Amino acid sequence: MPAFNEAATIAATIRETGRYFRSRGLRYEIIVAADGDDGTRELACETAEQGEPVRVIGRPQRSGKGRGVREAMALARGAVAGYVDADNKVPIEEFDKAQPWLSQGYEVVIGSRAMRESQIEQRQPLYRQLGGKGFGLFMHAVVGLPGITDTQCGFKFFTRAAAGEIFARQQIDGYMFDVEILVIARRLGYRIYQLPIRWRDDGDSRLALVSGNFRNVADIFRIRMGAGRWPL
Repeated sequence: MPAFNEAATIAATIRETGRYFRSRGLRYEIIVAADGDDGTRELACETAEQGEPVRVIGRPQRSGKGRGVREAMALARGAVAGYVDADNKVPIEEFDKAQPWLSQGYEVVIGSRAMRESQIEQRQPLYRQLGGKGFGLFMHAVVGLPGITDTQCGFKFFTRAAAGEIFARQQIDGYMFDVEILVIARRLGYRIYQLPIRWRDDGDSRLALVSGNFRNVADIFRIRMGAGRWPL
């Protein structure tokens, strides 16, 4: 769970996630990569003291969602490794849909808000919807990823072997790491399955619209430049 100043939600998300996996009879661990100074790390540690199998990493300064996920993936030990947003935009029960495809041999299974069967319970503001469509056109034009309908949904799962290969190559620290890992997965020949999911906007975007989007554009071009250099 990558988290930046998520004190209001982190404990509830951890407990809900733990209840879900226990109800399915699955062994699990939760790694929280928590940047910020609002007490998120401390609250996550409290859930560990209360019995949840939680490990907490992070730092007071913001280092980026991509870096947090990369560092957490390096610690993960499960047969399946994945990441979900700490603000619980996609209910963890949606993993019921992902698990069968991982069992059938897909190495990467990702949630997509853009599929016809997806249920959007609370939409983003119109300006963010339009921005997302524009981003998609730009991203596909620069890096490709034909057929991928939603790169940015924070609900992605990998076999342990695929996670190790992909995140060992991943370098983008910011939000565009989602694009990077899918480009790497395609280059490595991994099969990607897209799931329709339930999703709800919480109205709390952590992206600075001007400086954040400049960085995202620069990172997309970094991904394009690096696509031919990743070792196989």
